[in-house]
Amino acid sequence: MGVIARRGVIALGVTGLVAPLTLALTAAPAQAASCTTQAGPYQKQVEKFLGRPVDGRQSAADCKAIQVFQDRNGITPDIGYAGPVTWGVMDLMNKQKAVGNNPNKDGSCPVNKGRIACVNLTLQLSWIQDGKKLVYGPVPVRTGRKDYATRTGLKRIYWRDINHVSTVYNVPMPYSQFFDGGQAFHSVNLSMWNPPGSHGCVNMTTKDAKAYWSLLRTGDDVFVYGRKPGT
Repeated sequence: MGVIARRGVIALGVTGLVAPLTLALTAAPAQAASCTTQAGPYQKQVEKFLGRPVDGRQSAADCKAIQVFQDRNGITPDIGYAGPVTWGVMDLMNKQKAVGNNPNKDGSCPVNKGRIACVNLTLQLSWIQDGKKLVYGPVPVRTGRKDYATRTGLKRIYWRDINHVSTVYNVPMPYSQFFDGGQAFHSVNLSMWNPPGSHGCVNMTTKDAKAYWSLLRTGDDVFVYGRKPGT
């Protein structure tokens, strides 16, 4: 089961979303594909998101900026096209940032359970709260793709394995905390916005998965609600 880290109380707000976004706009692609000269259906929206001149026309600089974003977030084909997948990721990022430090504003995640991990599939966000108090998050997560949905409802962490390896996909799942059959919180070495999503688990960055590991215990509640875009 591994060594359980000491419990700590950590508050992380929307600033947790800023660093990945900054990297997404500045990191250079390892091997960029050839750039398209074609403007996409979401050209203006993508230009605005990337801080480019908003004219709706594809330029070489536009394409390179879009490619950097696509490569950083595992969007294919990475040809710099402002299509629905690229804009969908950007739009989700905007909605996540807009949440700020009040992810449970609408009260969808129960506040009468004490410590609980909440997962909003619609916004692809997760956080830990204790009653109405925000303990950690909100942070971006990567949940189940179409036909592999992360199941909704009130669940409970029933098993934790810090060095788990999937017996189905033969891939490492560090800091696994299982709450519904084979579905668990665990870290991955992917962008949290990498489409189309997981095979049902709630993927997290290593930093966030470590924090969840230190803050949660076997028996703690998990509440999953909403619907992942595109599923």
